[in-house]
Amino acid sequence: MTAGGGLAVLGGAYLLGSISWSLLIVRAVQGRDVRTVGSGNAGATNVLRAAGKGPAAAVLLLDVGKGVAAVAAARALSAPPPVVGGAAVAVVLGHVFPVFFGFRGGKGVATSAGALGALAPLAMGLTLVVFLLVVSWKRYMSLGSIVAAIVFPFAVLLCQRAGWGRDTTEGGTWTLLAAALIGALVVVKHAANLSRLRAGVEPRLGQRGTVR
Repeated sequence: MTAGGGLAVLGGAYLLGSISWSLLIVRAVQGRDVRTVGSGNAGATNVLRAAGKGPAAAVLLLDVGKGVAAVAAARALSAPPPVVGGAAVAVVLGHVFPVFFGFRGGKGVATSAGALGALAPLAMGLTLVVFLLVVSWKRYMSLGSIVAAIVFPFAVLLCQRAGWGRDTTEGGTWTLLAAALIGALVVVKHAANLSRLRAGVEPRLGQRGTVR
């Protein structure tokens, strides 16, 4: 693949990420901007608070799907590992900073899960177990997301060192780098959640939050 082709793949991944399904679906269902209700985040958890289970499920699936699609498309075009890993980062950046919606997007959790799951499925499976355990225990989606973002790069490294699955045969260092960059971005985007968790005012799963 030429340098121009690689840049086109990265640009396409960013534009795909910039399709903010939470904004589009809540606007279609309720005629309002999801960023003005609930926690103010353009993501599935806030859609659940703002519009209910059906729209939230649709947003979750579509956000995960665009992460998977960005990586799958890069591989289908025979992109080299740096471009495949870069496509994963680019689609998450598009979700967080969408060019179509004033660069005010979500926190990237579902899209990260899709992109990183496509890059390293076994590592994502291990991370998903940790995420579910944390959310079941504390009932904070934000805490589960933060922990998962931190755990995933270590899960990738574990799989690579142990010689388990696709994590060792595709991407190598580039997969690990993409995992670390995306994980760091997700944690940074949850800075306000961390402050609320420390203060004890973070909305729990199923609770209609009004704080930002």
